[in-house]
Order: sequence, then structure tokens, then C-alpha cells
Amino acid sequence: MKINIHVTFLPHTDAESSLTFYRDVLGFELRNDVGYGDMRWLTVGPENQPETSIVLGPPAVDPGLTDDERRVIAELIAKGSYASIVFATDELEPLFARVEAAGTEILQEPMDQDWGTRDFAFRDPAGNTVRVQQL
Repeated sequence: MKINIHVTFLPHTDAESSLTFYRDVLGFELRNDVGYGDMRWLTVGPENQPETSIVLGPPAVDPGLTDDERRVIAELIAKGSYASIVFATDELEPLFARVEAAGTEILQEPMDQDWGTRDFAFRDPAGNTVRVQQL
């Protein structure tokens, strides 16, 4: 049996800045752009992996959430503690250079980890923690 990650979700706090980052800095393609009222969902993914997508969506849109719960979610996003994702690439240093040149908040420069991988970490425009490992 083979199980793949097909779609995952990350919150965005500004659709345009998230789209610009994931498309222009990371090189993902825009696959879908759906709006509903003042909300917007963007589906992006690596061009060479059409079976894998990330939906960047507005946070805390569940109508069952209270105002206090929405406030907590906003605070967690602002701290970078709400959502994260880990990517892998065979071109770690060039990707780090692009991410850094874009003025992205770097959390960790490329380094060899004790568990055997080389990686770096940053925050996307919404504050989500993104790690990138060397393949």
C-alpha cells in the first residue's frame, strides 16, 4: 500500500503576500484561487508534483469558533506556533539564498542536525514555521 500526502492546509493572513511568496520565492504554481465574500483560498504546489497541494486559507473561519478561540488562533499564528510544514529539496543552499534574499524572517540558517539531516527554517508571510531539509 502506498499513502501520499495529497493536500495540506496552512493559514494565511494576507492572500496576496502568501501567493507572492509561495509562487515567486519558492517557485510553486498557483492551481486554484477561490474567493467567498472577503475570504480567499489559494491552492499552490510544486510544478513537478501535481498530486501534492497546499491550500493557503483564511484562519479561524469555522462558524463554530467563539471570538475568544479566534483571538487565540490569531495570537498563535503571530507567534509562529499555529502551523508548520517541512519541505525537502536537493538544492538546499540555493533555496536558502532565494528565501533570505526575499527578506524572509530566518529562524535557522542551514546547518547539520544531530539526527543526520541538513536543514534551515524560516517563517512564511503569515508566520507559519517552514523547515526545508536537504534530500
